[in-house]
Amino acid sequence: MVGIEMQLNPALYLRNPVETSLGRRIIEKSIELIAQMGFEEFTFKKLATALSSTEASIYRYFENKHNLLVYLVSWYWEWMRFKINIQTANLSNAEHKLQVIIKILVEASIEDPATPFINETLLHSIVVAESAKAYRTKQVDAENKDGFFLKYKALVAKITEIILEINPNFPYPRALGSNLVEMANDHIYFAKHLPRLTDISVSGDDYKEVEKLLMFFAFGILNGSKQVFNPTPNGNGMV
Repeated sequence: MVGIEMQLNPALYLRNPVETSLGRRIIEKSIELIAQMGFEEFTFKKLATALSSTEASIYRYFENKHNLLVYLVSWYWEWMRFKINIQTANLSNAEHKLQVIIKILVEASIEDPATPFINETLLHSIVVAESAKAYRTKQVDAENKDGFFLKYKALVAKITEIILEINPNFPYPRALGSNLVEMANDHIYFAKHLPRLTDISVSGDDYKEVEKLLMFFAFGILNGSKQVFNPTPNGNGMV
């Protein structure tokens, strides 16, 4: 393989899939199948059939399909952080950096030729529809201790860093950072499938309205009202 190689947590896999031709085919075909049929319908048996291989060969790489999903979305989270680092490295203005970050979060579906076995367009559709299933599980605490979500935390930490450059006194930088990531996915999904849950529309792969929404929220919160919220026993908390 040439190009970008993401270093992911070895706890996610039994054998590093990027090191072998079969492993890379497992990643490539699993992205295609999950995007096509959804995570619930996806099985290793169906993946093996699509690969003209055996389930046993897939189990040599991943213990189960949940770990495979976490692997895929972890790759996505790390890829996003990689793009943010590259595209903001020479920028000095923090607000400009955040604008670039929001654009990256929204335009994540653009394919990158440096990763030939990863279809970013399909992976993005999986992240939009399925990523919450990676960490909203009964096993989340144990998997968190094993470092399953370090790449997500690293992505949010990078966004948090830029938020604090803009406003060092902002009290909720991590909450805003994680919300921007989630909003980018949620409102694409809402616009496409549950339109009464959002105020924007999406036409094909044109996500400009999603970008405008995130810009509005991020900069409205950071640069807008100067009111400070302090909970009080008998008031509304705004002082």
